[in-house]
Parts: sequence; structure tokens; C-alpha cells
Amino acid sequence: MTDTKTPASEVAALQPSPKGLGVLKAAFHERRTLAMLLLGFSAGLPFAMLFGTLNAWLSDAGVSVATIGILSWVGLFGAFKFLWSPSVGLTPPIIGKMGRRRSWLILCQVVVVGALLTIALSHPGTGAIALLAGAAALGAFASATQDIVIDTWRIEVADERVPVDLLSTVYQLGFRTAALIGGAGALVLADTLGWSTTFVIGAGLMGLGLLGTLIAPEPKPAPRQAIARERIGSPRLRMMALAATLLAWAWAAFMLIRFMVTALSVTPAPSAGEFTATWGPWIVGGAVILPAALAGLIVWRGGKTGPVQGERDAPPFLNTLYDAILAPLVELMGRLGWGAIIVLGLILTYRITDGVWGPFAFPFYMGDTGGALGHTKTEIALASKTFGVVMTILGIGLGGWALLVIGRMASLLLGAALSAATNLLMMDLALGAPVIHGFMQISSLYKLFGLFHVGEPLARLMLAIAGENIAGGFAGAAFVAYLSALSNKMFGAVQFAVFTSLALLIGTLGRGALGELIEHQGYAAMFVIAAWLGVIAVVFCAMEWVRLTAERRRLNLET
Repeated sequence: MTDTKTPASEVAALQPSPKGLGVLKAAFHERRTLAMLLLGFSAGLPFAMLFGTLNAWLSDAGVSVATIGILSWVGLFGAFKFLWSPSVGLTPPIIGKMGRRRSWLILCQVVVVGALLTIALSHPGTGAIALLAGAAALGAFASATQDIVIDTWRIEVADERVPVDLLSTVYQLGFRTAALIGGAGALVLADTLGWSTTFVIGAGLMGLGLLGTLIAPEPKPAPRQAIARERIGSPRLRMMALAATLLAWAWAAFMLIRFMVTALSVTPAPSAGEFTATWGPWIVGGAVILPAALAGLIVWRGGKTGPVQGERDAPPFLNTLYDAILAPLVELMGRLGWGAIIVLGLILTYRITDGVWGPFAFPFYMGDTGGALGHTKTEIALASKTFGVVMTILGIGLGGWALLVIGRMASLLLGAALSAATNLLMMDLALGAPVIHGFMQISSLYKLFGLFHVGEPLARLMLAIAGENIAGGFAGAAFVAYLSALSNKMFGAVQFAVFTSLALLIGTLGRGALGELIEHQGYAAMFVIAAWLGVIAVVFCAMEWVRLTAERRRLNLET
């Protein structure tokens, strides 16, 4: 790939993140910060209620596990949202005076409210779940679309006064708070008020998201001329690459729709997890990696916009499609050059140390073989769903503090190291907890937990979860800040959606092999492998830090 001069609009991603607690003080006088907190809450609440609390209601209503499995596919919208992310930037404002971003937010939030109210009015215990399934699917689609718009808004409104690092942390604090309320809080409410009332309350709480939208400033859209100036390569090459990308995306959309139709019409329903593990890499390869390679080809061939001698420019409609779909990847590949390999490696490996063993968490906590811990559902509800979420929120806060004090890349590297190391806490539990037990005896932590009537086995698990979730929250804050800074403001919708989809889907790879490993060698071996995978992320973080430092020096020499 050819090396191109970095435009001023892209230099911001290469600048060191603003540091100092003075930034925090100044930012909390800005309405953008409050809006970000409320929008984060608006993103987290439907996630918790549609993908967790709803399943609990169905189980409580006596709905069969097979039927509940039919609804598992609604989670695919979040994993593959990059497929419709260009529409966020392609369409004009739906509500003229509100602007493009806020119009989309209001539309998505109203649809989510309608979906939650429809679910509240359903009666899953009677066996009629068609209306409920449709509402859940519509709500999940609207929630994923809302995520695209919120991520784009965060990238576009960030500046030196309210840096993207801080906005990313505030977003996650709002998201996790909503997850706690919509998860554990909703279960408590359901015991007292019933499931229908709980979902009505959830719909009402979405009003906080609407409030966030109303107080959020509308970012200035990038001029069409500025986007057009980013076109490089001959029109013919651009259109050939666009055609290939559209075909790949059409195939990916067909695969998703076919799975959804099959899930609703075949008994037993296929597993969304198996679909993601089997077809997810192929869909990402065809819909992300192939277009990225074509974008790299366009950059390598070079050439500024405008028809090559004797070659006509493409029709305006096709140029608009190119600007919305392929131009974000071309811009990214042109800006990163061969550094894209490092960035891709970092994105693919950063959260895999946690994501790869996530589905095995509850079997590990509640099972009785292979080093599993044998805890009850009530104990896990306390340790993981309540205490664990609070520890994640604490980790996010620490991550946000670190971003302001030690900077983005130092925080990213530290988060990767902590995430890898805390897998060893789980390994120790699987081996009988000799290290954790000794530490808790020496530190008298057993006595502290005993004051709350928590026994020694559960206390050991809660300590390990505290370490794991604080590290995960810290790493998550740094990772979202890094991805946000990596995205160009002109193309944030597509670029960030692609980044997050890659990070989500990579965790599905290798889970089948890990399951077999657990059967033969127990859980401890799995946690050792997860820790080593985390070391790979640490290496990529160090390489990316070196790359960014060298790029900044080059820019300083040029200026």
C-alpha cells in the first residue's frame, strides 16, 4: 500500500489522549457528558431486557428450552450491524429540525419502547409467542441501530474539551448501570410486581434515553464535497470494488435472513451460537475482510479523484453508494497503510481472552466435574449478576481515570495485561483455590465476607470475579476509547461498526475445541490457554504503541 499524507481531519486519532483530572472537571460542565451517560443507559437497557430478562420470563412461564432457543437469533443483529451501518450516514434527517443523528436516535428509541410494551402485553405462558418473538426481533434491530448512531455521535462530538476517551468511559458507565437495572434489578421487580409490569417500567426508563437525545448537540455533518475528495483510484476500479462488496453484503444478508426464517419455521430451532461459530467467520471474511482487501487494492493503485484520461466518472448514485459503503474502508486502509495488520491483530485479540470462555462461565460456576465449583443459582446470581456487575462498573471507572492520567495506549496495554493475568485467578479456583485460599486467610478477608454471611467457597469465587471483572471493565474502557479514536469522524458509523463486529465475532472461534479440552483436561487448562491468548493481545498493544509513536514523530517532522 502506498503511503499517503495524513489529512488534518485524521491527525486527531494520532494525537496523545488529553491527560489530567482538569479535563474531567471541565467535561462535567458540558451537556455532552450528561447526554453520553443517558445514551449509554439507553443502549444498555434493551440489551439487558431483551437478551437476559426476557429469557428469564420465558423460563418462569414454563416455555420449553427449545422454544426459548428460537429467540436466540435476535442477538445476531448486534454482531452483524455493520451490514446496515452505511444507512445511518446515507439517509437525510428523518425529523428535519432534530438533525440526522438525533432523528435516528429518536426513531430507534421509540421502536424499542414499543417493542418492550408489546412484550409486556404478551402472554408467553399460553404458548403463543409469535407476537413476542416479532417484538423482540424488532426491538433488537432498533437497539443495534441505536448503537450505531450512538457510537457515531460519540466520535463526531468529541474534542479537546470533552475527549473521546472520557465520553467512551461515561458511555460504558451508563451502559453497565442499565445492564444492572435491567438484569438483576428487573428480576427483583418481577418477583414483586410481575413480569408485565417490569417490562412496562423498562419501557418507561427508556425515557432517559429520549432525554439524552434531546439534550445532545447535533454534530455538524461532513460536507459531501469533503467526502468526495477522499475518493482515490480510477472510477472503474472503484465501481468494480463496490460491485464485489455489494454482492458480498447481499450474500451475508441472505445468510442471516435464511437463518432467521429457519429458526421460526423448523423444530428444533437451529442454534444462533452454532450459526455464529460456523458462518460468522465466513460472513466477516466476505463482508469485511474482502472489502478491506479491495480497499487496500484501491489505495495501492493510487490516483486522485476524477476520471482517468479517456475514462468517465461513475454516475452520482453509484458514487454516493461508494462514499457510504466502501470509502470508509479505503480511508482507513490509506491512513493505516501496512499498520492495518497490527491494528487488525489488536482488534481481533484484545477481548478474546474473556470472550472465548464466556459461554463456559456458568457451567464452571455450577458444574461438578473438571474442576467446576458446584455453586447454586442463588449464589451465582449474587456473585456474578450483582456483585460482578458492580465490579465491572468499578473497573470502567478506574479505566476512565487511567485514560486521563496515564494516556490511551498505556491504559490499553495495562488493560490487556490485567485481562490476561486475571484468568489465572479462575485457574486457581479450578485447581482448588490454594493461592486464593491462602491469601484470604492471611488478609482476613474471610472474616470480612463472613460479616455478610458469605461462606468461604462463595467468598473465593467473589474475589476471583472481582479481579476478573475489574480488569474487564478497565480493559473495556480503554478498548472503546481506542476504537473511537481510531475512527475518522467522516466515516465513524461504518468504521466503528466494523471494529466492534470483528471484536465480537472472533470470540466465537475455538469454542468447540475448548469444550473438548475441558472434557479431557478440565477447566484449569482452558484458563491457561485464555491467559496465553491475552499475552498475544499485549504484544499487539505494544506494537501499536510503537507504530503510533513513530507516526506522530513523522507528522511532527512534516509540520
